Amino acid sequence: MTSRERVLCLLSGGQPDHLPLMPITMMFAADQLGVKYSDYARKHEVLVEGQIKTAETFGFDHVSGISDPAREAADFGAHLQWYEDQPPALIEEDALLADKGRLAILKPIDPLGGGRMHDRIRAIELLKRRVGDEKFVEGWVEGPCAEAADLRGINRLMLDFYDDPVFVEELFAFVVENAIACARAQIAAGADIVGVGDAAASLVGPRIYEKFVWPYEKKLVDAIHTAGGRVRLHICGNTRRILAGMGKLGCELVDLDYPVNLRQAREIMGSHQLLAGNIAPVGCLRNGTPESVTEAVAKCHDEAGERYLVAAGCEVVRDTPRENLEALCEYAKSHRSL
Repeated sequence: MTSRERVLCLLSGGQPDHLPLMPITMMFAADQLGVKYSDYARKHEVLVEGQIKTAETFGFDHVSGISDPAREAADFGAHLQWYEDQPPALIEEDALLADKGRLAILKPIDPLGGGRMHDRIRAIELLKRRVGDEKFVEGWVEGPCAEAADLRGINRLMLDFYDDPVFVEELFAFVVENAIACARAQIAAGADIVGVGDAAASLVGPRIYEKFVWPYEKKLVDAIHTAGGRVRLHICGNTRRILAGMGKLGCELVDLDYPVNLRQAREIMGSHQLLAGNIAPVGCLRNGTPESVTEAVAKCHDEAGERYLVAAGCEVVRDTPRENLEALCEYAKSHRSL
């Protein structure tokens, strides 16, 4: 099987030759290429080279256009703090929508308008051209809670759920329509799957998640499916209290970070849901040994059962020892679904 065939086989409920391997790499990939991260995040050609080199070196089954969560926000006009060798950061105290009234005049971005999202789309095009049907190609957009937090500021947004729920609904509706346009453009460029990163959703409880966040995540997921794409839901952090809702979104793949009890997640989300990750990126993958990494991924595989794909709980951190990542990869290549 090619890598792409392997992933597609598992996604469709089949039995691939071995477990697919799709760890998220960003700074780690830039370091494999020996480039500053500011170049990786700004120049799609550099990102593509880093992704392909990393995938080929470790035998990953996918390549990805993800670099940081600030692409859409930057195109809206949010101010970023750039660093030479770190991801860009949004400035909370200078959030674009610190004044809620600005939402009324905010214009949707053009995914092909020459901004940072356009650079991601160019990365998807080049990745697809380079890997063809050999590797699975992944795009990325921000989910409603994450993008709203990027534009409004995370602390303001958390208060808005109580102080101004009408504004939250308006903001979520706006950012989701934009995410849909960006996802469609990435699918048209060759993305096999679109990652939806909604990290801020891990900070809310089930009541707020079900009332505010879930309906807009569902709208985004359904729109990606309508456009012919697939969805990888990535909500890092402790999502234990919102697992039931996450499992009802209909995503082809759901990442679970290490604070989540994977056996409990399987019980809540059902036997059909394909799960990935759950390995601590720092505590296990970086700070452990090859033996402890192998033990950890075997435990995840056992708890998740047949519908499991190998990845870390979140991004593979940049100083992860090569031998530890190789142990993770070797487990995937030497095991099939249970």
